[in-house]
This record gives sequence, structure tokens and C-alpha cells, in this order.
Amino acid sequence: MNANTEKNGLMTVGEAAKAVGVAGSVLRYYEKEGLLVPSSRGRNGYRMYDGVDVDRLRFIRSAQAVGFTLGDIRALLDVETGNLRACQSEVQALLERRLAKVDEKMKDLKRVRAALGQALDRCRRSTGECAVIKDIGLRK
Repeated sequence: MNANTEKNGLMTVGEAAKAVGVAGSVLRYYEKEGLLVPSSRGRNGYRMYDGVDVDRLRFIRSAQAVGFTLGDIRALLDVETGNLRACQSEVQALLERRLAKVDEKMKDLKRVRAALGQALDRCRRSTGECAVIKDIGLRK
């Protein structure tokens, strides 16, 4: 941070991005998506972020890291803080949907893994032409 931002507690795009370990373009993208709004603008028109904004940015990144989409994150951010009923209904429903999608992906990955394992076995047993390439029709 430079002396000016240290004094008023605000950070530029670059400083806030560095604090969280992302590129500045990520902050601008989140702003475009309505997930992050700068606290203020400097006299020069630069976006300025405070600690609350940086915490929100960290939340967005953490939520993405565990598989939430930006739409999911928007819904999570819209839930009233401290509203237990909203947490129990909206957040729970969102978590259930996300878990169902993860289960679906895992099922697909298991199918792909089995197919790849079978192809590897055929490849290892093959003594002539490549059985895998022949089976998938790349060579005739």
C-alpha cells in the first residue's frame, strides 16, 4: 500500500487484488457481474476498496474454490446475514443442488475412469495394431 491508501484505509484495484492473490481484472469482472462494488472512487476515478470489500472478495474466492458458481455466490451474498430462516431454506437448498451436481459429476467421472481403465487393459494386451485406436474408429 502507498502512504495515501494506508492513511484512509482504502486500496486500489491492484492493492486489493494483491491482498487476495488475484489479478486486478478479477475484481473488475466481479464488479461487472454485480458481486463486488468498490467502496468509493478516488478523485482520479480509480476504484477504491476497503477491508469489507476485501473480505467479500475472499468469500467469493473461497466459495468458488469449493465449487459454487457465480450465480450461487450471488444468491449466498443476497441472503440476509443473521437470518436463520433464510439460511435454513435458501442456503440449504443451494447446498443440496450443488451436492447433487457434484454427485452427478462424480458418477460421470467414474464412468469415464472405467472406460479409460478398460482401454488401458486392451492396450496392454494388444500385440498387433493398436486396439484402442481401432475400437474408437480413428483408423480402419
